[in-house]
Amino acid sequence: MTTHLARSMRLLMFLCLLLAGASARADTCEASMTDISFGSINPIASGDVHASGTLTVTCTWTVLNLQPPLLLLPSVNVCVNLGAGSGGGGIPRYLSNGSQRLAFNLYTGASYSDASVWGGPAIPGTSGIPTRFEGLLKLGSVSRSFPVVGRIAASALAGIGTGGAAGAVYSSSFAGHGSVSFSFSGISTQPCSAGASTAFSFRVQASIANDCVIQAGSLDFGANSVLSGARRAASALSVRCTADNPYQVVLNGGMHGSIGARRMKNAATGETIAYTLSSSPDGSPWGDGTLGSSVYGGTGSGAAQSVPVYGLVPAQRTPSPGSYGDTVTATLYF
Repeated sequence: MTTHLARSMRLLMFLCLLLAGASARADTCEASMTDISFGSINPIASGDVHASGTLTVTCTWTVLNLQPPLLLLPSVNVCVNLGAGSGGGGIPRYLSNGSQRLAFNLYTGASYSDASVWGGPAIPGTSGIPTRFEGLLKLGSVSRSFPVVGRIAASALAGIGTGGAAGAVYSSSFAGHGSVSFSFSGISTQPCSAGASTAFSFRVQASIANDCVIQAGSLDFGANSVLSGARRAASALSVRCTADNPYQVVLNGGMHGSIGARRMKNAATGETIAYTLSSSPDGSPWGDGTLGSSVYGGTGSGAAQSVPVYGLVPAQRTPSPGSYGDTVTATLYF
């Protein structure tokens, strides 16, 4: 009688411990995401810009539950969702630098389509990254990695500036914008939204660099028989600089004179014709700022800007017939 009672008490204690173990389960999932950097971008020379990162999801079974069916078929449904980020938006998202914004997005596939934008319930038309872990007698942690790709379209770079600085960093923080929802189950499947949720964070950034390009053509005074009166001609330089980037254009004195006394030369006879260049009609000589010359200055817009060049051949003695020319170097400083 005593022995049977003792066994019953031990059995009762075992069941209590078993139930206590089951109620103390703390199975969980978490996600981590690498930061994504688009690096240094030249907005006036770049096409689409791409970057990549890795999302890692880890689920942990902390206690092996002896209640069937979890003993044989433990499983968990997981959804990793991503909000807009600190730059706002959705399709597209935005990187920000002060009040300036640069459109970009993150994708679960290299098609870079709206359908593959990594999002979730917070961004209409998008979905999170779903996954499911399952197996026999799981105990411990299981991880799975997912590639994530980013893109800044070339069209988004038009007009992107640096605020006049040497360069500018555009960024978006996803702290508070990333979440992993998970639901543990056995044979029956539970949606990920039926369980718990934890947060994760990472950053996306791009550095916008200042750059400029310049193109020059010819300035042609045409055919002239005598130089008893002034002769005029006009042309233009093309300057394209990163938006907000100040620049200056300097002209040298040419091959046959100086900034204050430019000359076109006849290679056959050695004779010359005096002329001037300026950035406005009858303006001061355009040079490098010395000898009373001026320097042209502007601010980039990201698009090509036309910089006018005005030429003047003043009245002077007419030299021998022939072709007269000079080569002037335009230098762009930014």
